[in-house]
Amino acid sequence: MINAQDIKNGTCIRLDGDLYFCIEFLHVKPGKGNTFMRTKLKNVVDGRVLERRFNIGEKLEDVRVERRPYQFLYMDGADAIFMNQETYEQIPISKNLITGSDFMKESDVVEVVSDASTETVLFAEMPVKTQLKITYTEPGVKGDTATNSLKPATVETGATVRVPLFVNEGEVIEVDTRDGSYQGRVR
Repeated sequence: MINAQDIKNGTCIRLDGDLYFCIEFLHVKPGKGNTFMRTKLKNVVDGRVLERRFNIGEKLEDVRVERRPYQFLYMDGADAIFMNQETYEQIPISKNLITGSDFMKESDVVEVVSDASTETVLFAEMPVKTQLKITYTEPGVKGDTATNSLKPATVETGATVRVPLFVNEGEVIEVDTRDGSYQGRVR
């Protein structure tokens, strides 16, 4: 159990039977009345964001989570098979629990977050940026750098990314795995 004033970004709590991560908090001291904590909590399972107020001194049930690196091996139906890099144990994780799964290629290392008491996997996170090779896009034309126009490009994982007109097939680009946006070319 933790006190409400101890909530920080990344704290995991159990609320109404569900697990939530704190993504934003604010310690509020109004001119009149008691001090309270205003928080934004993200549901671990479905990703919904909930705004909640807690009075100072209110007891909350905290959940101890562990973050470990796992290496992606292959897809098996709707599950992705990962290997623990310390014990070499292989575990399946549902694709909908992985953020940025469309940009995941073999041997990528992801961070798997699990509940330490029950050893159940809560979710897996890809690194924020990843480098992918373009397998197909329309050819670029000299002088296509003047406008901010974008064209679709298919990367090696099969995902489609919007890239500037001057980017060609065979080039390696950097992609933000959170929203699939083009970040730049890799030289």
